[in-house]
Amino acid sequence: MLSQKTRYAIRAMQHLADRHGQGPVPLSEIAETQNIPAKFLTVILSELGRQGLVASQRGRDGGYWLALAPAAITYGDLIRIMRGSLALVPCASRYAHEKCTNCLEEGKCRTRALMLEVRDRTAELLDSIRLSDRIDSVPPFAASDSDK
Repeated sequence: MLSQKTRYAIRAMQHLADRHGQGPVPLSEIAETQNIPAKFLTVILSELGRQGLVASQRGRDGGYWLALAPAAITYGDLIRIMRGSLALVPCASRYAHEKCTNCLEEGKCRTRALMLEVRDRTAELLDSIRLSDRIDSVPPFAASDSDK
């Protein structure tokens, strides 16, 4: 599952993408509209700024904006920056690989093979969707859907 920090980062970046080209967006607007604690949002936007995705201006007319065009930023980029990996288990991570404790030898582990496939397909999908792509909201799951 995505961490709360990663979900906040995605929502903040979607907000900035929606306002792309309209000048600096105040932190308070992003925090209020996206229901993100302002202090936590500051940390997230600073981290995204260090990675070159967000720029900022201090002062009365200051705020944040995307440092790149929304078409240049994929959801895969965002998740890797905030989470470090798309893999569900450490032994399937391409950039943060670690051997699992209490597991089979990697070359014999079919769970690892499955998780590598999941990682690759997830990366393919997330790297194909950009902040500029339209993503519509969907209705909540019905009670019977949540059991699946």
